[in-house]
Amino acid sequence: MSARHLDYRPDLDGLRALAILPVLLFHADVSVFGGGFVGVDVFFVLSGYFMARIILSDLVAGTFSFSAFYIRRIRRIIPALFTMMAVTAVIAWFRLMPEEFRYFGDSVRAAALFTANVLFRQESGYFDISAEMKPLLHTWSLSMEEQFYILFPISLFLAFTFARKFILHITGGLILVSFVACLWATTHSPEKAFFLLHFRVWELLIGALFAFAPRPDYSARMAAGLGMAGLAAILAAIFLYSDSTPFPGPFAAIPVLGAALVIHAGSQSWFPARLLTNGVAVFIGRISYSLYLWHWPVIVFYRYETGHGLTLADTLIVVALSFVCAILSWRFIEQPARYAAVFTSRGLVLSLMGGSMAAAAAFGFVVTRYDGLPQRLPADVYAVYSATYDQSPFFAPKCFANSNGDGLHPQSIRDGDLCPLGSPSAGPPKFLVWGDSHAAAIAPAIGEAARKADISGLFVGRASCPPIPGAVFGPDHIVARCVETNAAIMSLIEKQRFPYVFMVGYWPKYVHRTELPEEGVFFNASEALVLPDWSAPVRDSLKATIATFTKQGTRVILVQDVPEMGVKVPEALARAKMTGENGDLSLPLTYTLQRQKLARDMLSEVARETGSSTVDPFVSLCDKTRCHPVAESGILYRDGDHLSLTGAKYLMPLFSETMAMIARSAHETSQPSTER
Repeated sequence: MSARHLDYRPDLDGLRALAILPVLLFHADVSVFGGGFVGVDVFFVLSGYFMARIILSDLVAGTFSFSAFYIRRIRRIIPALFTMMAVTAVIAWFRLMPEEFRYFGDSVRAAALFTANVLFRQESGYFDISAEMKPLLHTWSLSMEEQFYILFPISLFLAFTFARKFILHITGGLILVSFVACLWATTHSPEKAFFLLHFRVWELLIGALFAFAPRPDYSARMAAGLGMAGLAAILAAIFLYSDSTPFPGPFAAIPVLGAALVIHAGSQSWFPARLLTNGVAVFIGRISYSLYLWHWPVIVFYRYETGHGLTLADTLIVVALSFVCAILSWRFIEQPARYAAVFTSRGLVLSLMGGSMAAAAAFGFVVTRYDGLPQRLPADVYAVYSATYDQSPFFAPKCFANSNGDGLHPQSIRDGDLCPLGSPSAGPPKFLVWGDSHAAAIAPAIGEAARKADISGLFVGRASCPPIPGAVFGPDHIVARCVETNAAIMSLIEKQRFPYVFMVGYWPKYVHRTELPEEGVFFNASEALVLPDWSAPVRDSLKATIATFTKQGTRVILVQDVPEMGVKVPEALARAKMTGENGDLSLPLTYTLQRQKLARDMLSEVARETGSSTVDPFVSLCDKTRCHPVAESGILYRDGDHLSLTGAKYLMPLFSETMAMIARSAHETSQPSTER
């Protein structure tokens, strides 16, 4: 907003400060600001208010121009945003591993095209640990506002032209529709509710509504009361909410209405306007846009370099660095772009914006298209990182189905059109390997052991789909596909009556309904594990399934899971090599056993009660004190919990005895009877 358009209200700069500081401190891990993320909602209300007042005042005066409006928005938003993105891209080029850089390329392109909110909704939840490795995650809110800036002026112009008397009614109706949709989505699809404009536009429109509505001539006491109520609502959300609060939904209404009341109270009330108009608050409000732009990349890269969460000292450092970057950006980017004479040329402004958007989008496309440009890495670092691509062939679409529905189809499973294991000339398959992505990763070990034993088998697998038809895991659409796949597999087993079935899965994930906590760059094996017990449905389904197999003469071999390593092993080794840090990623056996105890005990119990066999990878991957992701033969994992092809081959001897048993059984079955 410029004073040329509206009377300047310093209290609203103070409200901006109240919005940005909690966001900064929340992201900097200051626990008392557990609901600091609501500062974004305060910004939404302010944006709706300013846009409505600016456009409506020009419409009333007969001076509104779409081109003038968008040029002002471009000068206000684009230069600082694209400068931050450019600097962040340079740092990311030299510091991020290829997969991280590929995600970064996606976010650059999306931020440049004002679709970052759509991208991040597709990738993950806002509070996921993976979010901490996305330097441009915060641009989701900017993209949402930019989408609003594109649509709102057109909508308001049409409403003013054709339904001026009903602007308040139209705005109120849209608020109601969006809010009701938000309530529904927060329960049924929280990622959509959080990231998509139509579920959050009510927040911006409430700001607009308070701009449209005539303000009564309140007494000083009434204005102060409204302002204090609004301020109290915002502060309550900041200090009482947490990242476990269902959001946005009804909880978003409290800070949103609080911000609207502070705006509505006016700038003349003795409180909270006087509080918000102190010099420090006003200055922070003025730099709030740049502070929002820079604080998150500062925090992400600082964490990335230190490799751990923020200590108190780290928090002070990242807050100070964020302010330094913000002040420099405000002084040398924001202010010149808004007020320097050279930027009065519309052609120049549009050319700079178009060129910047095109360059950023092209950069993002190239980075994504070429998988994060691993060629950036030094040769010795890339040699280590390349273990990421050392993948089992059983992840191929003809062998395996992804959780999104791509790959192997249920009908192919029913027809037995599956990928072979073992010796292709050994006659009909004597076994089936059935499981999820961990099964696909370990399948080469089973296949090589079968080849040496001169027997054949088949493989079938689906991502995030355990070989237990009666248990339910994950979102509904994944569960539905899993149920369909497992039904097809059960039909195949019943029809072909395999003598043996290997059941392989990410068992700890299923019995705890969570992957290894804090897995990634900030993994810390010294932190206490939280291990909820959801083993009952897994146990019951396994027993029921094995009982079905036993009736038809099929024996089961249960494969215990591999140790989870907590980090993406090739990536962590490559990063350690690049920085000269310690590259020992082995984990204490006690930690790994604690994490997997429930799953291991459950499988052992089921095997004992059903007469099934077990195979335990811990025998090869762990010694008496630690579990190791690297052996003399090479890097054994391609990420944090999937074996590499090298790792699978390393485990081949584990299955030799089992395959010898299967081979003996097959030989005995094939011998003619000697009875008379």
